[in-house]
Amino acid sequence: MPIKTVQIPTTDGRADGFAAFPDGDGRHPGVLLYADAFGIRPVLRELAGELAGHGYYVLVPNFFYRHGPTPVIELPEHIGEDVRPALVEQLMPLVKAHTAERILRDADAYLRFLTGQPEVSAGPVAVTGYCIGGLLAMRTAAAHPGRVAAVAGFHCPVDADEHLLAKLTARVHLGHAATDMTPATLAELNQALDAARVNHTSEIYPGTLHGFTMSDTDAFNSAALQRHWDRLLPLLGDSLTNS
Repeated sequence: MPIKTVQIPTTDGRADGFAAFPDGDGRHPGVLLYADAFGIRPVLRELAGELAGHGYYVLVPNFFYRHGPTPVIELPEHIGEDVRPALVEQLMPLVKAHTAERILRDADAYLRFLTGQPEVSAGPVAVTGYCIGGLLAMRTAAAHPGRVAAVAGFHCPVDADEHLLAKLTARVHLGHAATDMTPATLAELNQALDAARVNHTSEIYPGTLHGFTMSDTDAFNSAALQRHWDRLLPLLGDSLTNS
């Protein structure tokens, strides 16, 4: 599975990142994939490579590029609960600096780069993300209703923001960690999605912790990762091949 490093031009500089795509010639539907707050690292290359193996061109930007190239902060091979608080403390200023204005400016640049690649087919794209990346995915989809046909977020901080949800035309899947979302809060969110007439599935993945897709963390749950693929792949297949 080819994986190449990329430099994405933005209004504020160049975002480093990588792209994963199928072997051989041909063009493939594009997917913009936002990492979690820990950023680009081997587990993200594994996730992007797996997705590319199903026939997609997957672009993964370093959305903290303003603070330096990957790795923005030094990470251990395994992010255990003993080191996680200190890492989060380092990352929080970067998260707070990543304003809505920056998110939308960057989304324009990422989508322009993605759809301009010779390996990417014409037509709509999809956006997916993890943790904060899921929120970035939702904001990207809301800002580009004519270009984004599907959006997914996993263990991400999405709430019943009527202003955001009202702009969505993409099909949506949200997979919530059991520690992030109560049944009452899920019901509130899903009611807001219904009221906005968003075609969606939104569910709590049983027995999960925040970060359940990430195999380099203590939160990893292999059954939940498979559930994520079982939800994500049909969403992309239906939205990008039948749109």
